[in-house]
Amino acid sequence: MNKKKYERVYQFKITLKGLRPPIWRRIQVPETYSLWDLHVAIQDAMGWEDYHLHQFTVIDPSTDMEILPGWKQKIAEWFSMENSVAEYTYDFGDNWEHKVKLEKILPKEADTTYPRCIAGKRACPPEDCGGVWGYEEMLDIVADKTHEEYEETIEWLGDDFDPDHFDVNEVTFGDPAKRRKTAMM
Repeated sequence: MNKKKYERVYQFKITLKGLRPPIWRRIQVPETYSLWDLHVAIQDAMGWEDYHLHQFTVIDPSTDMEILPGWKQKIAEWFSMENSVAEYTYDFGDNWEHKVKLEKILPKEADTTYPRCIAGKRACPPEDCGGVWGYEEMLDIVADKTHEEYEETIEWLGDDFDPDHFDVNEVTFGDPAKRRKTAMM
């Protein structure tokens, strides 16, 4: 997927804010990744469908705030062990806010494909469920078979929806360049 030569990988922990117990993923990506590439990796690791807008908010104390195109911004320019945290917002309607924390910068392992997801907890909320509050309400409904909206909610989610399920082996990563072409159409 990543054809550029690189020696290091950035390990990030992405945590969806506002939910307890937390929903999170730990991913490793090449140091050559752009913010766009990181966005695609987050989408794939979390299980989002990537059909809403997003933004990163990265604090750079040496500049004024400005909006920059993510595909032109390399993660190595924005993240360091001294500047290790960013906010990532997906879907401005549901307003899914994530904490993106750079945990480590590691040497690339031979015979390892990046990006990769190495850990995580809990299923990602479904798209368009109303944000944190809508998701919590949805969980209350599916926990109560006598709730008047139970059948409709289960039909929407599917019988196999398990909010506690996450399997790192089920994560697959798409090609950021292809995703960008599709997004720009």
